[in-house]
Amino acid sequence: MTTAAAVSFAQNPIVQTNYTTDPAPMADGDRMYVYTGHDEDNANFFWMNDWRVYSSADMVNWTDHGSPLSLASFSWADGRAWAAQTIKRNGKYYWYVCAHSKLSGAMAIGVAVGDSPTGPFKDAIGKPLADGNWDYIDPTVMLDDDGQAYLCWGNPRIYFCKLNKDMVSIDGQVEKIPMTAEGFGGPTFSERQKGVKYKDSYVEGPWLMKRNKNYYLLYAAGGVPEHIAYSMAKKPFGPWKYMGEVMPLSNTGSFTNHCGVADFKGHSYFFYHTGKLPKGGGFGRSVAVEEFKYNKDGSFPIIQPTSAGVEPIGTMNPKNRVEAETMAFSKGVRVEQNEETGVYVSDIHNGDSIVVRVLDFGTTSPKTFTASVASALQGGKMEVHVDKPDGKLLCTLTAPYTGGWEKWQTVDANLNEEITGIHNLYFLFKGNQGAKLFNFDWWQFK
Repeated sequence: MTTAAAVSFAQNPIVQTNYTTDPAPMADGDRMYVYTGHDEDNANFFWMNDWRVYSSADMVNWTDHGSPLSLASFSWADGRAWAAQTIKRNGKYYWYVCAHSKLSGAMAIGVAVGDSPTGPFKDAIGKPLADGNWDYIDPTVMLDDDGQAYLCWGNPRIYFCKLNKDMVSIDGQVEKIPMTAEGFGGPTFSERQKGVKYKDSYVEGPWLMKRNKNYYLLYAAGGVPEHIAYSMAKKPFGPWKYMGEVMPLSNTGSFTNHCGVADFKGHSYFFYHTGKLPKGGGFGRSVAVEEFKYNKDGSFPIIQPTSAGVEPIGTMNPKNRVEAETMAFSKGVRVEQNEETGVYVSDIHNGDSIVVRVLDFGTTSPKTFTASVASALQGGKMEVHVDKPDGKLLCTLTAPYTGGWEKWQTVDANLNEEITGIHNLYFLFKGNQGAKLFNFDWWQFK
């Protein structure tokens, strides 16, 4: 039996079907959720119109939950769906966003609310939470041990406020955190306006968090290109002390960076973005993740970007229905969604592939492989290989013409041989060269 969990594997970026940016992780129950922005294909600026959600129970297979929130969700917004973060309180999920405001003609902070981590979400107040300043980008939110919630944001200054218990209104006034060299490792804001530049100084993308008795503020620093630095304090509003770099300048392929940090199942994870997908770059960014351990004094270690990413911390049961948009890695395919089907895999062509990791078949082999597919043309084939692309062929499923790209049909294939234990699977798609073959909604071993 091959223990596929031990096989070296490239995991970063964690999503290959879309460009994803500005990751905001949130552990909830037995899943890690990551809320991201979405760079449009072939963009020459930060042209972003919606936000996306992904989740994983094992940190290597990520389920695409589509786009439950977009600029259209906010009547006051007309562009620039930039960085955002979601937090849970009292069974509800609050998604803090920034977008260009029709009302002020500048950037603004808004908030949506939902009853589940994947939505549906709706604008919580029908207007911006804070409006009228071009600095109003990249909100980050934290719920303290005493129940007080804090929100901060800003580029190149940091704005800070308390939230009321309803999470959708501000308690008191919006304040500015003093931008001192001692606090943030660089010149003051007034010095920066005069052109003074140091190696380290706050730029944008704050991430506010608490661990034990320490407060942390991580942020993009230094200018163009950006690296990730951080400061620490004993109170959520400071005074802050600059601590140094977390992710130094490196070959990420993106001149910006934006991080998020979360603990999950006893592990600590650092999320960031790169330009490493094909045709990616500074306006085509992709989320990646690294595991790390805090230093004994609570400070951050230096974290370097890798292509390997993280190791799995669980397994999946292939005898349960698995959504096709749950994958560890993919090549060529994309995803679409609608109200009836939800998210599904699309744009499948000859030579494309999907990899799913750490599937635990147990001690009893299944006999058949079942999948839901749809095709408006001639369809195609899906080969299921074990542990590597040229590994043993478990089965070949034929996807027929079904009458339309969303006319779903359930198709079976008998297994060529038994399979037990833990394995990776490679779904290899075959068919007429250049033609779109079929869409793929879910699969299951029986």
